[in-house]
Amino acid sequence: MDRLGTLLLVWAHPDDDIYTSAGVMAAAARAGDRVVDVTATRGEGGSFDEERWPPETMGEVRTAELLRSLEILGVDEHHFLEGPIDVDMQAHLDESGAEQVKAIMADVDPDTVITFGPDGMTGHQGHKDVSRWSTDAFAAVAKPGARLLYATQTPEWVAEWVPKLERFDIFLPGTPPETPVDELAINYVLPPDLRDLKFDAISAHESQVEALIEVFGRDLMLALGEENFRPGAVKA
Repeated sequence: MDRLGTLLLVWAHPDDDIYTSAGVMAAAARAGDRVVDVTATRGEGGSFDEERWPPETMGEVRTAELLRSLEILGVDEHHFLEGPIDVDMQAHLDESGAEQVKAIMADVDPDTVITFGPDGMTGHQGHKDVSRWSTDAFAAVAKPGARLLYATQTPEWVAEWVPKLERFDIFLPGTPPETPVDELAINYVLPPDLRDLKFDAISAHESQVEALIEVFGRDLMLALGEENFRPGAVKA
């Protein structure tokens, strides 16, 4: 993978970053690039088992899971936004997040920004809000030559994995987005050591990933061992 310079990633929920970009973050950090990860919410609405993880504790639980997963990846700069709350996957996030993303982007001065595309990858509203905030901030404050990249999947991945993941209700109709390999800005096939590291980072999100690991085990990395991003914009 080519060097990305200072890398800023902006996501909606704890674990969005791990599923989409754990390998890219770890590789960039190992290469000595600055990696700054931003999460809009603390995943307050994400309880799949209210006995084990009562809803009122989810923000605390998922904060701890995310920070542990980033530690595994060697990423030590992270920001939670103040204000946006994860109500459910169809709810808009508090618009106070837009100005916070803009302020963080201006401060970090990234060479590369990675986030969801306007589709939100899964079609969920909070993902799309974060994409819009990041895209608007990029247009307003990014430096000349900076790149904005959107998370995507290849048609081959969609054909193989969407049917296998259907039982988990991850993707709304019309998602995930598909981008041919020759149109990607990054097509990163994780080497074995980073696949292992990503599996460990995902496993740290116990409250979210238990069902997936129960079904797929380490074969989950067959689905997650490739990270793809399409061009969004280059700042003139």
